Amino acid sequence: MTTATWKPEYSSRAQEIFREYSRHHDLSDLKGKIAAVDPESGRIWIGDSGIDVAEQTRSQGVRVPVYLFRIGHDHFVRKGRR
Repeated sequence: MTTATWKPEYSSRAQEIFREYSRHHDLSDLKGKIAAVDPESGRIWIGDSGIDVAEQTRSQGVRVPVYLFRIGHDHFVRKGRR
């Protein structure tokens, strides 16, 4: 899968995977960390930054686009003023 083939259903699938994961795991100590979800395999990586999770995926030979979450926040990056 390439970035050009990312479909809207991948985003909703990744969100559902992470919601389900959150129901079964205590994430309170991970607030502010980054979670990356592969919507096709359902795999999840958690790290201190986007670079950290990218290094984790690369070291495991995974080369697919992932959906990123900032744990404990309703947004990954906020641009501009509120």
